[in-house]
Amino acid sequence: MPIVVQRGSGSGLAEVPRMRGEHAHDFLCLIHLVEGRWTRRVDGRAWELAAGDAFVVAPGAVIGAADDDPPASGAAWTVLFPAEAVDPDAAAPLVSWRGHPLLAPFVGNHRGGAQRLVVPPADRPGWLARLDALETELTERRDGYAEAARAHLTLLLVALGRLQDDVPAEATDPQLAAVFELIEQRFREPISLRDVASALGLTPGHLTTVVGRGTGRTVQQWITERRMREARRLLVGTELTVTEIGRRVGYRDAGYFVRRFRTAHGRSPAAWRRG
Repeated sequence: MPIVVQRGSGSGLAEVPRMRGEHAHDFLCLIHLVEGRWTRRVDGRAWELAAGDAFVVAPGAVIGAADDDPPASGAAWTVLFPAEAVDPDAAAPLVSWRGHPLLAPFVGNHRGGAQRLVVPPADRPGWLARLDALETELTERRDGYAEAARAHLTLLLVALGRLQDDVPAEATDPQLAAVFELIEQRFREPISLRDVASALGLTPGHLTTVVGRGTGRTVQQWITERRMREARRLLVGTELTVTEIGRRVGYRDAGYFVRRFRTAHGRSPAAWRRG
């Protein structure tokens, strides 16, 4: 069954998920912090989590080393699963998940590979009951456990989706939302600031101002960030060559792809894959 449920407490939270060192997943990750406080580093950003938070991490996002921000105390659940555990037809590009009611939270944050949502206090006992039931099915493996586990996961993700429905849209500026949508659709192509501006009917100067004001970063930085996230996903989840991965994320020159990756991660794609 391609679903893993882990629970940790105290200093053991540093091992949830149980992977040491900087790493990326090719599956989806949901963390529910039950008690205490915890910092998780994703794509270079430190997320401060508190009791009641639901924290989702998209495939390909880089999760910091366990030793980066070790918790002093607390308790948390972690659920790891591929998209096909939810929907056999869902193994498609991330952009298509925005229309999927159960997968949308994992791509709801255009500005990085993670999103933090808050479970209302009245709903937290229900979350714990679903997580406990999911773990029981996967541990005991009685007849029909696979179908039962999928049902419990579905109910958990329905609850997660309802949390996202209560959060205002991140990109309140429609131009900014359009920029991220276009990057998502075309990051595999050799696109530039000028290409994005032209496609949206804006001047490069105006687009630079909109994106800089709204995110503090440039259009090219966001294109590179999206390409690197996809590159990490392919390095983890496939046996494609580095040259082919570079081509699939918009870099026709393999050497240039390796240099960009090394700048972003401090090591070559091949070394990152081995690590």
